[in-house]
Amino acid sequence: MRILICGATEVGYMIAAQLSLDHDITVIDESPHLPEKFRSLDIRHIAGNGSDIATLEKANQPKADLFIACSTIDEANIVACWTIKKITSIETVCFVSKGEIHHNLISPDQYSYQTKYDIDTVIWPEKLLTEDIFRIILVPEAIDVEYFINGRAKLFEYRIKKDSPLCDTRILDNVFPKDILIVGITRDEVLFIPKGTTKIQLDDKVIFMGTGRALDMLAADLFQIKNKIATAAVIGGGNVGFFLAQQMEQAGIRVKIIEQDQQRCIFLADNLKGSLVLHGDGTDLELLEEESVGAMDVVVCVTNNDEKNLLCSLLVKQLGAQRVVTRVSNSRKAQLFERVGIDVVVSPRESAMKELLNHMQAKDVNILAMVGGGKGEVLRIKVAETFPDTKIMDIGLPTGAIIGVIKRGKGIIIPNGSTVVQAHDRLKIFTVPENTEPIQNIFSR
Repeated sequence: MRILICGATEVGYMIAAQLSLDHDITVIDESPHLPEKFRSLDIRHIAGNGSDIATLEKANQPKADLFIACSTIDEANIVACWTIKKITSIETVCFVSKGEIHHNLISPDQYSYQTKYDIDTVIWPEKLLTEDIFRIILVPEAIDVEYFINGRAKLFEYRIKKDSPLCDTRILDNVFPKDILIVGITRDEVLFIPKGTTKIQLDDKVIFMGTGRALDMLAADLFQIKNKIATAAVIGGGNVGFFLAQQMEQAGIRVKIIEQDQQRCIFLADNLKGSLVLHGDGTDLELLEEESVGAMDVVVCVTNNDEKNLLCSLLVKQLGAQRVVTRVSNSRKAQLFERVGIDVVVSPRESAMKELLNHMQAKDVNILAMVGGGKGEVLRIKVAETFPDTKIMDIGLPTGAIIGVIKRGKGIIIPNGSTVVQAHDRLKIFTVPENTEPIQNIFSR
């Protein structure tokens, strides 16, 4: 696929780095030279304004398949998407950072005035991040949570602690609730598909897939989670903190939100129904102690500064916080945060990347989730009508791929090697990114 990326930004680099091995990438930016980190990538650079027709015509030779506008200015991204549509009928993706712009672009009202210049996909990373954090919060101890088929199938990821009954045991020696599979383990930053004889070790990140009911039983029994989250502290009252507090209020969670900017505090107090808004600095140890932040069921650090989020997280950990969710700008920093003891590290760019990849796949393949910092993926595959009935053990899946869920009609099957895959089945497959195309080829025959 030929892809045009408008903007040599951090988001632009993330997209180019992830896609340049398998796709023809051209980056459009006004600077005559791309930033140093871009130079290690096999990409083309066109110097010019992404809203300039001459620049876009030059970049679009030969014709591209996808246009991604990801500069730091929302309005420039919108105009660039509109302009490229004048040249060619290309699919457009527009990144935005402001809630009002996102609302205006996706509002149902706009569909009353559809034109050929409409933007195909609008991505607001902060909104996607909020949804990811909220799912994780609702499952205590989990470090990643994904829902499939309206929650009837789920993915939970847990870090194995010293007191876990799974620690230093083989998978086959454990008795899990029916309809659950361990589909992946991340150990020393390497993701692999385990066997029954694989021993689960301290600090492993174990990924379970199964029916929603079975995984809820796993959470309650194996990880001894009997009480729902009742209280939460949010440090940072920006878009993510505000939206997250709104969602937690609706879920009946009592929220304290700490924000340093006084005007923003007034906005939060006026627009949140039951949350306690505190004007202060999340790194103020005295404030954190006075408000018993360390005693909250979960603390979420979502300021727009990575270093401040890290410091806030370490402080509340010192005060006894059992579960801390922290925002970070990129996956490279995420590894550092995890090493110093932060429970869950989330990134708006990873949330956005997952959404973008969904729009790049063929219609019969979707990336439903990215796991382990992008090392693993959950694919949704529709089996072709010409596919013969075949046992999973005989399909010949690539190494590093496992079918976690089969949706057949209205039913859900958690399969084993003897389960037969049939035409028209809809599969949820856990795998590594390089297996996406081979898997698609297997089930499209």
